[in-house]
Amino acid sequence: MVCLGNICRSPMAEGWLKHKFKEQNLDIEVDSAGTANYHVGEQPDKRMILHAKKYGVDISTLRTRQFVVADYDRFDQIYVMDESNLQNVYRLARNEDDKNKVELLLNELLPAENLPVPDPYYGGEQEFIAVIELLEKATEVVVKKHTIN
Repeated sequence: MVCLGNICRSPMAEGWLKHKFKEQNLDIEVDSAGTANYHVGEQPDKRMILHAKKYGVDISTLRTRQFVVADYDRFDQIYVMDESNLQNVYRLARNEDDKNKVELLLNELLPAENLPVPDPYYGGEQEFIAVIELLEKATEVVVKKHTIN
C-alpha cells in the first residue's frame, strides 16, 4: 500500500488488510510505504490512528517508511492510492514486470475507473471517516481475491 507520506491512506489500508487477513487465517505479508520521505520513522497521523481504532483497527504500532526499488522484489502486488503516487512508483520500476505489479487500489473496487483514494490530511473528521470506509470496501475486494484462489 503506497501513498505520499505513508501517514494516512496507506497505513490505514495496511491496517485493514492485516486485520482482514488475520480474520481469514491467511498468512500474507502486508506493508505500506510513502513515495516521499517526509515522515520516515514516524507513526501514522494521530487522527487516522484515532479513527482507525473506532473501526477496530490498530495502526498505532506502524512506522512510516519510503517506497524503495527492493519492494518490487519483496511484494507480488503493489497498490497505490492515486495517479501521482502511481507515477512515482513507476519511476523506480526496473522493467515491465515491476510495473505490472502496480495498480491503483480503487481499481479493485471500481475496475478501470482509475479513481484516487482522497487524501484526508487537510480535511476534517468526515474526510478521515470517508477514506476509512472507502479503504474498507476496497480491501474487502482484495481479501476476497485471496480467499477464492
